[in-house]
Amino acid sequence: MTPPAPPAPSTPAVLRIGNASGFYGDRFDAMREMLTGGELDVLTGDYLAELTMLILGRDRLKDPGAGYARTFLRQLEECLGLAHERGVRIVANAGGLNPAGLAGAVGKLADRLGVPVRVAHVEGDDLTASHPGSLAAHAYLGGFGIAACLREGADIVVTGRVTDAALVTGPAAAHFGWGPGEYDRLAGAVVAGHVLECGAQATGGNYAFFHASRHDSGGDLRRPGFPLAELHENGACVITKHPGTGGFVDVGTVTAQLLYETAGARYAGPDVTARLDTVRLTQDGPDRVRIEGVRGEAPPPTLKVGVNRLGGFRNEVAFVLTGLDIEAKAALVREQMTDALAKSPPAEVRWDLVRTDRPDAPTEEMASALLRLVVRDAEQAVVGRALSGAAVELALASYPGFHVLAPPGKGSPYGVFEDVYVPHGAVDHVAVLHDGRRVPVPPAHDTVVLDEVPDVFDEVPEPSEPQPLPPGPTRRAPLGLVAGARSGDKGGNANVGVWVRTDDAWRWLAHELTVDRFRQLIPESGQLKVTRHPLPNLRALNFVVEGILGEGVAAQHRFDPQAKALGEWLRSRHLDIPETLL
Repeated sequence: MTPPAPPAPSTPAVLRIGNASGFYGDRFDAMREMLTGGELDVLTGDYLAELTMLILGRDRLKDPGAGYARTFLRQLEECLGLAHERGVRIVANAGGLNPAGLAGAVGKLADRLGVPVRVAHVEGDDLTASHPGSLAAHAYLGGFGIAACLREGADIVVTGRVTDAALVTGPAAAHFGWGPGEYDRLAGAVVAGHVLECGAQATGGNYAFFHASRHDSGGDLRRPGFPLAELHENGACVITKHPGTGGFVDVGTVTAQLLYETAGARYAGPDVTARLDTVRLTQDGPDRVRIEGVRGEAPPPTLKVGVNRLGGFRNEVAFVLTGLDIEAKAALVREQMTDALAKSPPAEVRWDLVRTDRPDAPTEEMASALLRLVVRDAEQAVVGRALSGAAVELALASYPGFHVLAPPGKGSPYGVFEDVYVPHGAVDHVAVLHDGRRVPVPPAHDTVVLDEVPDVFDEVPEPSEPQPLPPGPTRRAPLGLVAGARSGDKGGNANVGVWVRTDDAWRWLAHELTVDRFRQLIPESGQLKVTRHPLPNLRALNFVVEGILGEGVAAQHRFDPQAKALGEWLRSRHLDIPETLL
């Protein structure tokens, strides 16, 4: 059911863009909550991540008609009529690997429900055919395909792989009439989009200072509301949430999200490079943070392409070691398993002994440690029955108290993610409208190569540091008493953003938390390339640790494969902190 496009309305001074999903599997009811909780013009949903693209790729292998986020359809079944009644447009990247398929499914749903909506989608990101051996290879497109769909009257726009921020830059460009060269305005929208993209992380979710803030703010963190941005024509915005919803919005929650999964001061995208070192944050009232002053530069000449492929098969077993002689028990079972696998050893074998045990423990679990064995190989048989048989056969012939958390299985496939880059012109970026018309989206006409990061294990040249605090008494204490942190993954790399809330704390942090100190506190990073990026406006330092996640999250290289808690580990480490800050 396709109605005619309505006449163009006058442009309101503020565009209200909300978010209802930060990942595939986020809170199902968020779409309804955002549509009923207050005023909105556009509702976005971010369903894609590097791991999600791999999952959707495997779905598509089983069913060529699959490859999109089915949750989005189920949400729309409940909310399509509501969105239409309230005049809220919906923009989501739930199309995944098959945006045309999702657009068709949404159209059929609208016809079945009798809701007159215009559905459009964006194509051009799929470069799988040009990357032999990949399961999915998709370029990160910008927001102008979305903008073209909205300018032509689309009520719902679904995309494949676009940048997370494109879900905001597209609607903003369409609404305010921005062109490709309006870099400061676009950069402001990118920053707003980056704050919104992870949903409740901007409203108190996963927040470092949650314990104190839940009392100071009065916000109920059991069910944080989802965020929205009141975006202005000049690119400035206010981040807030619907009245009466849980959680809270303050400078700290917005700072934390700004640092999430970023690197240097230049936050590059296909439409614009946003300068994070120009961002200014101010509290604009309860649950309102104003973002302004964002400057933008021309985008780089290439587009990032996320390439997912199957890396082989993995399996694991966790041996439980209880009571006395933990180290000796671990050594015995390692020797036994090594002998058992010697005829056909896996290509990669990793042992980790996790000492969770305590002396004279009041419970058996507290008296136990875990010895984790992870194996990988190109052949499933090598890590499947061979491993499970070897482990089970030790049940009555190994260390005293032998048992495992769960018997190993047959071995499961794991994925590998890598970034490659192609020129803007290598993609056929197209807006496919509700009436079947295809509108080409031209590539960026003005690009600038980003400054190369020095290939050394030290800090890049950085802005002038603040004056250090005068000498005084210190106390050995956790970094987290003074600093917040948020960490995440980008392929095989991890970032850890660290920020403080006062000028004096910044004067200390900027001088204390060097790359060398970071390596001391996070020993895993000792032999890896670590780069420090100061962001003085945010009183923040952003550390990028290259290679700590191996071949990406799907490879499950480490205990915390997405580095989500790496920042919290850093905050728990002790160092000498001035007493005036404690």
